[in-house]
Amino acid sequence: MLHVAPEGCLATRLSGMQNLEYLSADIDNPAAMVKMDITNIQYPDNTFDVIYCSHVLEHVLDDRKAMREFYRVLTYEGWAVLQVPIMLETTYEDPAIIDPSERAKAFGQSDHVRCYGQDYEQRLIDAGFNVKRIKVTEVVKQEEIEWMRIDENEDIFFCTKS
Repeated sequence: MLHVAPEGCLATRLSGMQNLEYLSADIDNPAAMVKMDITNIQYPDNTFDVIYCSHVLEHVLDDRKAMREFYRVLTYEGWAVLQVPIMLETTYEDPAIIDPSERAKAFGQSDHVRCYGQDYEQRLIDAGFNVKRIKVTEVVKQEEIEWMRIDENEDIFFCTKS
């Protein structure tokens, strides 16, 4: 399993599982097991059975390249959950906006480079994935939603390789 930008509460639980080969990765978090730029993943094709990446792609300049990299390193039997906040009907991005205060105004946070829209699913499909959009409440209990700090109105983007 590849866990990108590992959340502490999940990393602790996942890294302790006996039947899971777990790898956490981040571009600048020293708590991660490896340093990784998700637009240029240093692992061979078809390496990971599971990829979990939550609320990272809105920080990545070339998110489409990162999605293609996730597709490349995912096994054909594997699956990925690639979460982003969906805030608009159509994704809004402007690479000319580089000032943190302007990014905060445009994208809601100073370190975001876009606001995703309902077309996010199509971006994943364009990267090669089959995508199943699932309501959080269909698969996660209320107490788990609170424990994991998941927005219960956020859909889960469950991706498999074509």
